[in-house]
Amino acid sequence: MGRSTWFRGYAAAPQGVPRLLCLPHAGGSASFYHPLARRLGADMETLAVQYPGRQDRRTEEPVTDIGRLAGHVVAALDAEDDRPLALFGHSMGAVVAFETARQLSAAGRPPAVLIVSGRRAPSRQVPETVHRRDDAGVLDELRKLAGTDARVLGDPELLEMILPAIRADYRALAGYGLSAAVVDCPLVALTGDRDPVTPVEDALAWSEHTTAAFASQVFPGGHFYLAEQQDEVVRAIRDSVKTWA
Repeated sequence: MGRSTWFRGYAAAPQGVPRLLCLPHAGGSASFYHPLARRLGADMETLAVQYPGRQDRRTEEPVTDIGRLAGHVVAALDAEDDRPLALFGHSMGAVVAFETARQLSAAGRPPAVLIVSGRRAPSRQVPETVHRRDDAGVLDELRKLAGTDARVLGDPELLEMILPAIRADYRALAGYGLSAAVVDCPLVALTGDRDPVTPVEDALAWSEHTTAAFASQVFPGGHFYLAEQQDEVVRAIRDSVKTWA
């Protein structure tokens, strides 16, 4: 059986090791996690989610609802084996990972650990308005976050391809209202100390959203601190998975 169109694997891993499922940020794609997968090596099977509307799925309609997006991920996991599962999500991916963990738990198969990165806790959300801005306003947000290649931001043809997916992702975030929801698996929150959209105290408030163990780590850097602190982030992920998966 072939792997679901929702998942991409970038490094071979032996049977029996835990699985790490990575969920991208708004406008992001599975390939963002290629360096992470290579660094984790054979410690775990690292898969990345490919949302519709980007890269090799660019002709598909983007999903504008977090619950429905998570539901697709949960359904795709049905075809995978039952090795221990860890979830890792950055920025919007943290919200999708959280909702995926909720739905997995409701189905009687909670993840071993949920790792969220660069995102305010659901209880600390502020109104999302990026999807309502004109193209220049969306580009200003991307520049502020400093996670998009400047060559992409300066290429009109590429922007025409990616802006619909970015707007759809921010629309999905704007509609997610489960501010008091909790999961019953261990939860680890990672963040940068100079993130312009995620104050450290709002990232640490993820402690309110689990009935199990909670841990956190603050790294030097901005919203995309994990690109600058790859070795340290890989170590934090590896330690979390080793502890709970």
